[in-house]
Amino acid sequence: MRMKARLKFGLAAMMAAVLLFIAACGGNGGNSSPSNEGNKPGAAGQTATQSPSTQSPDPVKVVWWHSMGGELGKAVTHLVSDFNASQSGIVVEEIYQGSYDESLNKMKASMDSKTGPSLIQVYEIGSRFMIDAKATTPIQNFIDAEGYNLSQLEENITNYYTFDGKLHSMPFNTSNPILYYNKDMFKAAGLDPDKAPSTFEEVMETAAKLTKDGQAGASFAIYGWFMEQFFANQGSDYVNNGNGRTSAATESMLNNETGVKTLAWWKELVDSKTVLNLGRATADTKKAFLAGQIAMTLDSTASLRGMVDAAAGQFEIGTGFLPKAAGASDGGVVVGGASLWILNNKPEAEQQAAWEFIKYLAKPETQAYWHVNTGYFPITKKAYEETLVKDNLAKYPQFQTAIDQLHASKPTTASTGAVMGVFPEARQIVEGAIEEALTGVKEPQKALDDAAKAITDKISTYNKTVQ
Repeated sequence: MRMKARLKFGLAAMMAAVLLFIAACGGNGGNSSPSNEGNKPGAAGQTATQSPSTQSPDPVKVVWWHSMGGELGKAVTHLVSDFNASQSGIVVEEIYQGSYDESLNKMKASMDSKTGPSLIQVYEIGSRFMIDAKATTPIQNFIDAEGYNLSQLEENITNYYTFDGKLHSMPFNTSNPILYYNKDMFKAAGLDPDKAPSTFEEVMETAAKLTKDGQAGASFAIYGWFMEQFFANQGSDYVNNGNGRTSAATESMLNNETGVKTLAWWKELVDSKTVLNLGRATADTKKAFLAGQIAMTLDSTASLRGMVDAAAGQFEIGTGFLPKAAGASDGGVVVGGASLWILNNKPEAEQQAAWEFIKYLAKPETQAYWHVNTGYFPITKKAYEETLVKDNLAKYPQFQTAIDQLHASKPTTASTGAVMGVFPEARQIVEGAIEEALTGVKEPQKALDDAAKAITDKISTYNKTVQ
């Protein structure tokens, strides 16, 4: 299926405008079917409900580009091998394409030549760009064509990738941030080892009690994702227009009361020397935590298994919800990670085959394997009933915190998550602002005012290219 010719010039202009900032952003840290309504699977025939094996005597090939390296890549290879062995009508070829940014740039370069993938994994903050590119088919098209039961999936995960009532991509690797703490240090400081601080005020008090003899109470990496989560957890939108969901965002809300209060709290912790500023890399705060140099830190739920294993024999790790200001509005955490998108410049049979593979990935037993071997959330509710998941939860009870936090998040525009076409660059700008405030270069209000203006300017430029 081809994109309409009239989209090509506009898309090329948009790509040129966006390429610069996408390439400049690091990956701090698929998809659907034909996006044009007239190209919906099943719109003109029965191809959406036919099995790929009935359309051709040869297997349909699906090329999947992903950004899962190392141990995560091994888990991906296992899933693909199992799927290919489970049937004969489809052959999935998985190809590692480097970071999310690298993979996305390669996709852009391949769109007109059709040398690109059938399916691509894109990080969550690339969602607005993927929709604006009009290069994919909403997953909703396949769901509607066959009556797929979407309620079997976690709503607080699928909500992020749902725009204008349509699920555009299928969640794949999903995480959110939690508080990690050293239970042994809590005991030594006379604190309850089974009670994590839940508010900014409690974090401040707890960190003060834990700071002694060269040991700091905590350290939080200067990571834009954490600021996004602090906003959502306090029920505050990150950008205007319903967090960019009722209509395209036009203004950053970074410098609102929530932002200033949060950054002022963070700076006060650093100024009091009860919390260390170890820079932008979460790897550095993780290393300090495991070395016993700090008692608390923030990190992704996807890090839980590795951190618990690394701390084994040294100290016991406790976990708690992401803290928020006392009296803040109800909110919740925003899912991080990535989703799967189906490119619409591929034949219908190939897109349908990609959908069949996506459904396989969403099966409870498949999600159980993925969860246990990677630490990412299962996107399918029934995965928690699998023996594999139950046994894993018994071994790593700390993960119950992550599950409870996900389910406790109330669906609002704040917790569903902000969307904007310049999100990767915005995240870098936010990290610069946090850094300026924590090091005393600027006051929190000034740092956020400047950052909000810079982001708003970037949004304006992006929106003009899309229009």
